[in-house]
Amino acid sequence: MTISPHHYGLNARTKLEQIDTKHIGIVKLVKSRIIRKDALKVIEMVDKIQTTDSELKVSLICTDNICSKSIKLLAEQDIEVIYQK
Repeated sequence: MTISPHHYGLNARTKLEQIDTKHIGIVKLVKSRIIRKDALKVIEMVDKIQTTDSELKVSLICTDNICSKSIKLLAEQDIEVIYQK
């Protein structure tokens, strides 16, 4: 199920997908590699989402083309990475 990013104060191009009742994912399916700079933007989006609903768990849905530093940075912020092809 797709969720409106406007509800959380995010850019209209941001794709959100409901995973479970209190769990949503930020969909970032890009051909290029997700680098640390992209991970920092994801963390900013998660902060905006959690200011609206603090009980909501947020994950990143992406391809397996993500650098190890980004994975470590997201793990430090308790953001799960869900791989999708």
